[in-house]
Amino acid sequence: MSGLRYPVGMQTFSEIIEKGYVYVDKTHYIKPLLDQGKFIFMSRPRRFGKSLLLSTLEAYFEGRRELFKGLAADSMDLDWTPRPVLHFDFNAENFSIENGLELLLDGLLRDYEKIYDRNPEDMTLSQRFKRIIKSAYEKTGQQVAILIDEYDKPLLDIEDNKELYEKNQRMLKSFFGNLKSMDRYIRFAFITGVARFSKVSIFSDLNNLDDISLEDAYADICGWNEEELLSHFRQGIEELAEEREENFEDTLTAMRDYYDGYLFSLKGSRLYNPFSVLKALKKKVIDPYWFDSGTPTFLARRIRNRGMFPPDLNGQMCTREELIAVGLDDSDPVPLMFQTGYLTIARYHQEMKLYELRFPNREVEMGFYNQLLPIYVPEVKDSNSPLRFTLFRKDLFESRPEDFMKRLAIVFKNLPYDDNNESTYRAVTFLISVLSGVPSLTELHSYKGRSDLEVFAGRNIYIFEFKYNKSLKEAMQQIYDRDYAGRYAMDTRQIYLIGANFIEDKENRGLEYEIEALRF
Repeated sequence: MSGLRYPVGMQTFSEIIEKGYVYVDKTHYIKPLLDQGKFIFMSRPRRFGKSLLLSTLEAYFEGRRELFKGLAADSMDLDWTPRPVLHFDFNAENFSIENGLELLLDGLLRDYEKIYDRNPEDMTLSQRFKRIIKSAYEKTGQQVAILIDEYDKPLLDIEDNKELYEKNQRMLKSFFGNLKSMDRYIRFAFITGVARFSKVSIFSDLNNLDDISLEDAYADICGWNEEELLSHFRQGIEELAEEREENFEDTLTAMRDYYDGYLFSLKGSRLYNPFSVLKALKKKVIDPYWFDSGTPTFLARRIRNRGMFPPDLNGQMCTREELIAVGLDDSDPVPLMFQTGYLTIARYHQEMKLYELRFPNREVEMGFYNQLLPIYVPEVKDSNSPLRFTLFRKDLFESRPEDFMKRLAIVFKNLPYDDNNESTYRAVTFLISVLSGVPSLTELHSYKGRSDLEVFAGRNIYIFEFKYNKSLKEAMQQIYDRDYAGRYAMDTRQIYLIGANFIEDKENRGLEYEIEALRF
């Protein structure tokens, strides 16, 4: 039994240190942050260590040096003078209710008013915040540290409610507008969130806000690189390998595949998601855990509405400006997918000045596809539903392409009638195959063209060509004319050529298909 204590879901620095949980030291970032400037913003995906970072900063500003014994900050030239800290955490509140944001701010301000002896009377939330900052300074003689965690959650949670969204936007803008005017009373302000919204302008008055989200110096400030993983969790990985009945390197490879791959600067490290790693080591099971804490439904809807083919999300290009400043009203979901952690930097194309993005790992890719499929196909809870992925998987592995296509035809019959087109049918077919746990690749190049979809299930290879309101003959002819199967001439696996034509008009909807078994 491991002696390691894994701080799964824990975000309080003092509790982790005092109770002997594993802590990956990030305190060497404290001095650079203080030297960086007074007002700092950083975006990182949820469940990536932002809250723990802020809690660590809170302990520092409170002068609790005993907590930092043996850590990097303890040996650095830092001022450990205690000072007042105002910590606003937007993580836990339900912002879908009409006055959720107002109730949260009121409660937080009341707590600080009890400490700094100010009566709210008939003042607005914004005025009360301003008074507290000044009062804290006057009472202690020290400038105030302000820590704001997940500032954008009151907006992301209600993206579909335009009226409430605009109300919360105005409230946040008014509330945080105090920061610039109270500059002389503030020592340091650190604001974190998933995204920095250019069109929300919550911090438009704070023109000296320094965004470090893509800076090389802070690339590894949240998340764990592989060196940190191995130096702190080798014993846990060894125990996980034993549970999986495989060697250490194979288990580490599986963890890379599932949880590694985030990159926030070209000079930074590839990073593991801390939350998922801790869950895997504690449960001794490598599974997707990140999506348990939230679902990107509005992003999935945008992918669907723009007719984007899901696998094409890998390879999307963005400028730096697009990556660091987005608006919820932007129709392009790609920049926000980067900021929310569903896409990450793959490489930078210097000549074009463009960042190439991709899914960071298997956990995120499969999780996002799982959230995307219900946007196309209404959820069916019947255990005999054709959407049972185990049935599709068995069809493919057990050489039953006819059954696979019949099941697929039933799914298409259940699709909503609005806004269906070839991209919808192609996307659903791809999502079903990949979520069935079968390796699936799209648009593979042959010397004459690109196939729509190729699926690899055990001893079987399935090559698909899709048409929409055309003909089966055309679909099958294209497979032969462009020699999609030619690359497998030396392959001993069974190859199935499948031409599919989606029929849709006012009187009829259906899927016709032709299957031909081929062995060289």
